[in-house]
Amino acid sequence: MPKRDSVLAKLGLNVRKRREARALTQETLAERASLDPTYISGIERGLRNPGIKNVARLAKALGLTTAELCKGVDA
Repeated sequence: MPKRDSVLAKLGLNVRKRREARALTQETLAERASLDPTYISGIERGLRNPGIKNVARLAKALGLTTAELCKGVDA
């Protein structure tokens, strides 16, 4: 299994915390962001490297700015 990148792991943790704080399932978040639920799962586990457009979609679906969603995600 490949080693997780710390930046991707931090972003994934941010997505999961914000999603859970809003009592959303991965499926509901995926639907709101027009993304696949398995893609959301991969992001939350730090295995996927989402492009900026998808990060912006996730932020909007969570009612956040892209900057808020990426807070603390520094290399």
